[in-house]
Amino acid sequence: MGHVVRMTLTGAMGITFVFVVDAANLFWISLLGDARLVAAVGFAFAVQFFSVSSGIGLMIASTALISRSIGAGNRAQARRHAGSAIVIAGCAQLTVATLLVVFRHELLALAGAQGETAAMAARYLAISLPSLGVMAVGMIANGALRAEGDGRRSMLVTLLSGAVAMVVDPVMIYGLGWGLDGAAWGLVMFRFVMTAIALRFAISTHDLIAMPRLAGIADSLRPFLTIALPAILTQLATPAGGYMLTGVMAQYGDDAMAGWAVVGRLLVVAFGGIFSLAGAIGGIFGQNFGACDYGRVRQTYRDALIFGLAYVLVTWAVLALAGRAVVDAFALSPEGAGVVLAFTHVAAGGFLFTAGLYVANSAFNAMGKPVRATMMNWLREGALTLPFALLLSGWFGATGVVYAQAATGIAAGLLAGAWGWYFVRGLDRRMVPPLDLEPPRPYANADRFRRR
Repeated sequence: MGHVVRMTLTGAMGITFVFVVDAANLFWISLLGDARLVAAVGFAFAVQFFSVSSGIGLMIASTALISRSIGAGNRAQARRHAGSAIVIAGCAQLTVATLLVVFRHELLALAGAQGETAAMAARYLAISLPSLGVMAVGMIANGALRAEGDGRRSMLVTLLSGAVAMVVDPVMIYGLGWGLDGAAWGLVMFRFVMTAIALRFAISTHDLIAMPRLAGIADSLRPFLTIALPAILTQLATPAGGYMLTGVMAQYGDDAMAGWAVVGRLLVVAFGGIFSLAGAIGGIFGQNFGACDYGRVRQTYRDALIFGLAYVLVTWAVLALAGRAVVDAFALSPEGAGVVLAFTHVAAGGFLFTAGLYVANSAFNAMGKPVRATMMNWLREGALTLPFALLLSGWFGATGVVYAQAATGIAAGLLAGAWGWYFVRGLDRRMVPPLDLEPPRPYANADRFRRR
């Protein structure tokens, strides 16, 4: 439990600060007094979330490969995987960014954006999306730090880059008079700074990244894609669900969309610890799975669930108390206020069960069963989200969209949490080692890798 808590809280401090910076960015924009600007950010976030989620899937794959190799005692292989992953992820994200820039107008129209709001959202995407390739490199380097177990430096990567953004954003939005464009350029600067710091720690401090070579990339490509492709599909489920929810919310107008944009920022700030938990335990799962220590795998799973439940209970209480203050801070209309308060008072409690989904996904991805994580996420976002949103919005209006988000999390979280526990409980009986590992020689436990 101590290891889970340390890795999670250090990660949570970093990732939550980044989300706080993002929420502050939205706050500066809201002070301009134009609901269309806030709505434009909400639409842009719905589209850009696809690209960020695919980057998270790539980071999950690299963290799994690197941590397994470290756990098996083969550091040279871990360095090769890290160097290869940077090249693969960078190229993949550049491709994704190009496609999103080309088709941004169509995607925004499908999400329900219209008129000047759609035009502003498209401009925001045109400025911020091209930096995704740089961000991918930083995410892989930061994932290598987590695979090593260096939660403190992983936290510093996001804290330092977020601090730069916190200073730069108001200057660009107000000082230079760039408005929404200033917010987009601030995001680009944040990504460059984050990547530089992550590479500094991963290379200079831990020597975790080898110079990429064609032969090494070819060797890493298959095991990397074996995890990355289903992990990306898993991560894309969340923005797909968010995109559908945004489309349903858009029919209630810009005021409701402004509230929805605030909910999006509030959610990631409040539950950054749960998102960090999934990333933190991935490295713990991977190292212990690589070392065939299945007892610690089960212990990690159990402790992660306990931590997640405690975290959500405390966070839900804080949100319920702070809901009205958030509404006043963003000067939301009654329609937007209703959307925010529905989240803070009711829907936030759904994360009590959603935590089980994140823990199970992390276990499946780190231990060679990424397709199971994909299935669970798409059950939630692909099969349940739209029907729940249409049904509950028909009953409750705009707030029903928020309730639908919680209901799908409850259903999928219960099922995934139970399935994940059944999987880790049976690892001793199966004794199947990671297929991508090449134990060094001499290696005390090499006989375990020959047991199939």
